Amino acid sequence: MEHSTRRLLAGLLLLANALPAAPPIKVHGHRGARASRPENTIPAFEFAISVGADVLEMDVSVTKDDVLVLSHDPRLNPELCVGAEGRPAIRELTLEQLRRFDCGSKKLALFPDQVPVPGTRIPTLDEVLALAPRGNFGFNIETKISPKTPELAPPPDKFAQLLAEVIQRNHLASRVIVQSFDYRTLHAMKKLLPQVRLSALESQRQVSFVELAREAGATIVSPHLKLVTPEKVAEAKRAGLEVAPWTANAPQEWDRLIQAGVDAMITDDPAGLIAFLKQHGYRR
Repeated sequence: MEHSTRRLLAGLLLLANALPAAPPIKVHGHRGARASRPENTIPAFEFAISVGADVLEMDVSVTKDDVLVLSHDPRLNPELCVGAEGRPAIRELTLEQLRRFDCGSKKLALFPDQVPVPGTRIPTLDEVLALAPRGNFGFNIETKISPKTPELAPPPDKFAQLLAEVIQRNHLASRVIVQSFDYRTLHAMKKLLPQVRLSALESQRQVSFVELAREAGATIVSPHLKLVTPEKVAEAKRAGLEVAPWTANAPQEWDRLIQAGVDAMITDDPAGLIAFLKQHGYRR
């Protein structure tokens, strides 16, 4: 009996070793790593790289002189940038004018562990993509554009053209994801650079992820974490889609999304999420 038991256990072990390991859950550093450094700045992206983020997530706006720069808000936010009272629109400022604002000295109360970096300026997308040689991470670039405020961004086709030029100039099409709530830019990007992966953002609509992907022409769906259910994720995977929800910052959120079967998570705290995944055996 003992010999038979040993043989059974050995067989089960061989079977387990033969089974393919579940793919690791990828970690996208939201706005770099804004729980630790000023958002959408070079220090934030450098921090995310240092802790092992798989993807650097960022927001892109366009200046008056058609330079792509990083900012979540189409207007300068006085909570982030010194001297930004009145919230001037980035689209109304040249790059030279934009460089005058210090966007690293202020600390967000929302993130008590955030470390200010005084004197930090809003970077251009070219400057962020220049970090590529530091690792094999990807870049998840959100186009900040809305049909409700057309004055704050160039038209969708032009926005996509400007973005495509930067991606091509840096030879990074294979490492870039373009995401947006405004699917017009995704459709335009697909025509210009079909090899670039596209991600459909969604914050509220209770629709299937497959439907979102079809609407956007995307292979990745990035819903708010509250919209994620195991059923929706399973349906998306059967359709060959990836699911990368946002913005998950707490262990209970991470655990729920893991159980739902997501492929990636967008988080303000990439260091914390990576440590959590390692602790629970989801990452080496």
